[in-house]
Amino acid sequence: MRSLRFLAILLVTASAARAQAPRPAVSPASFTAEDALDITTYNVGDLTADGRWVAATSAVRRDGFGVDFRRDGDPTYIRPNLVKLWVIDTRTGQSRAVYPDKRNIRQPRWSPDGSRLAFLELRGESFVPMLWDRASGKISSAPVPANKYVAENSDVRWTSDGSRLVYSVHNLAWRKQARDMFLGMTTGPVFVQSSKEPFLSWDALRRMGSEVSVVAYTPSSGATTELIPEMKLGNFDITEDATVVVYNEDVTKKTDYDVIFGTENQLVARRLPPQCSTDCARTVLPSLKNTTITWARDGKHFAYSKEGRVFLGTIDDTAKKLIAGLPLNEKRDSTDTTKATRDRRENERFAVVRYSPAGDALVLSNKEGLWLYDVAGSSKELIVATSDSNVAIPRVQLAAWTDDGSQLYFTSASRLKWERAVLRYNRGARKLEELAKDGRIYSGLRVSKDGSTLVMNIATGNRPPNVYVADANLKNVRQLVETNPQLSAKQLARTDLLQYLDSDGHRKFGVVYYPADYTAGKTYPTLFNVYEDFFDDTFDATANVFASNGYIVVKPSVDFDIGYPGEAWVKGVTSAANKLIEMGIADSTRLGVHGTSYGGYATNLLITQTQRFRAAINISGKVDIISFYTDSPRLGVRNVHAAEKSQDRLGATLWQQPQKYVQHSAIMFADRITTPLMLITGAQDSNVPADNTREMYYALRRLGKEVVWVNYMNGGHGGGNATIEDFLDMHRRMVEFYNAKLKRPDDKVASRN
Repeated sequence: MRSLRFLAILLVTASAARAQAPRPAVSPASFTAEDALDITTYNVGDLTADGRWVAATSAVRRDGFGVDFRRDGDPTYIRPNLVKLWVIDTRTGQSRAVYPDKRNIRQPRWSPDGSRLAFLELRGESFVPMLWDRASGKISSAPVPANKYVAENSDVRWTSDGSRLVYSVHNLAWRKQARDMFLGMTTGPVFVQSSKEPFLSWDALRRMGSEVSVVAYTPSSGATTELIPEMKLGNFDITEDATVVVYNEDVTKKTDYDVIFGTENQLVARRLPPQCSTDCARTVLPSLKNTTITWARDGKHFAYSKEGRVFLGTIDDTAKKLIAGLPLNEKRDSTDTTKATRDRRENERFAVVRYSPAGDALVLSNKEGLWLYDVAGSSKELIVATSDSNVAIPRVQLAAWTDDGSQLYFTSASRLKWERAVLRYNRGARKLEELAKDGRIYSGLRVSKDGSTLVMNIATGNRPPNVYVADANLKNVRQLVETNPQLSAKQLARTDLLQYLDSDGHRKFGVVYYPADYTAGKTYPTLFNVYEDFFDDTFDATANVFASNGYIVVKPSVDFDIGYPGEAWVKGVTSAANKLIEMGIADSTRLGVHGTSYGGYATNLLITQTQRFRAAINISGKVDIISFYTDSPRLGVRNVHAAEKSQDRLGATLWQQPQKYVQHSAIMFADRITTPLMLITGAQDSNVPADNTREMYYALRRLGKEVVWVNYMNGGHGGGNATIEDFLDMHRRMVEFYNAKLKRPDDKVASRN
């Protein structure tokens, strides 16, 4: 017995010793494509006037699949978008789910007194206006007028007194007409188009989506009344006193090749009963083309900018007051082309940014920065210096304006280093204050109506943003939501800002993502993810998947010259590669390059001009800009405009400069490609049709080159995005392709991709 007791004591002592001994640290796991599916994104929908309650939705990436890309362009189609709706107490940080499950919900909006939350919820084929009572937690639906349903593109809002809920509707006959038109254009049996029609067929169908009427529901009485009769409607709003509804009416005469999805609208003010019973509409501005407009809180005073001039107006007056920009009758001396004169003219071009809620001031912008215009005094002063052309000056944007008009909040970001800030301009003191400055990324800043509370997203490098709350001075900062706590157990890439000179000697920047176990002095296989400009170290799930598999991932920036965009990537990307090789980071014999959409196009064009890359992946990128020029009909004039005037930067039509279209079509130089190439497409892509990329596969195969084409039959733009299985398959194939071309036997590879 004594020996048994002694043995028991030994066992207890040993057990206690084991309990007290430090446990071995658990090594963080590699980040995989599976992990990417569980990334949660929070979207702050609204903040109560007193700053107490936040309405937000959370979405997990794996719930975003299931889109039917075959219905792109169908104005009756509502994409799946499962989210969870939350109400968060900014004082305690406690969150409350409005529903226990995820639903397709949009536009959460607090009533002015913060007692009720309105939102749209998809039920069956249509959205339904819903009301959630904060005190009781009860949910009710708002009735929709007979033979009508909530428009697919509707929002929901309260009148300023909180008595009515406003939303837009289609009639059921419209739905049938739109669906029949879409089916006729996609399944036939016969689809006829004619140049005698004023609109491209897909433009005409898209414009049908704006054919709505606007109604207001009164919860206290249960009555629903019409505010705006059915028409092709753009933006609309109701004046603060609820006597007038102001809206943009589409008056486009024909397809506009100068603007993507171009429409011409007129600004109309309609007096509401009982103020008016007949002939209640009045045209305030006959055309809003090339016009930016902003409104004061009362909904009656507005400002607009056009052609470098800013005007003030009201819905009751026909006269408009010029407050900034060159006088209308001033004639320019075309012979004076000196730099001083050019600079003066540029500085005299202004654009309106925002009207003060109180209606007593405006923020304007010009080449020098942001200006505050005092309406009563008809004077303006420069309050924040910022410039798109001077990289030494931080980029500053107006983020919020307090309801009384006294305080303006700005976000600022250096363009030379990762230094971001939140600024506040105090109008009374005429002083710009720096409330925060560090390397974090600030976004989505909003201020409560009473000016007491700030809510914003804050992210550190290569991490998803979290939701924070603070007082008006950006003090007492508290985290409301940690969006992705599971990432603390994952190895995420460390990031650096890369500075280098391109082939023209221009200073450029890039973002470098290092493997978590990166060892200085060791060279790594390096992947270049190309597009246009990169600077911020935002979270990138795919970059982290590659980094977990032992790759350096680089996002380089490039310079463009109109008419010669193809030179941009060979000048910029190769220079970034040279810099990393000089730094002893990149292995010059193991370089890969890839991109999506415009980046995929860049990738394919790049490898016709250089043999430095040992592997390349083109994801949904065109290879033939000639056939692409008039393709993608569901996008209207987008592809024509992109080539002539915007992203593709050729600067001319196909018939004016045919040689440029040849020079910028990789298919024409497929015989020069020596880099093994993977092509990834979505067969249902209405942006860059898979048939365009297919041309490269058949060309390289005919030429005896190494190429593989992965076509996701249900996928859209971006390839493997229709299902979870496609998403995982695409990432696995990309990693395996690079591993086969760039890895050595002793290189580390993550256990899962």
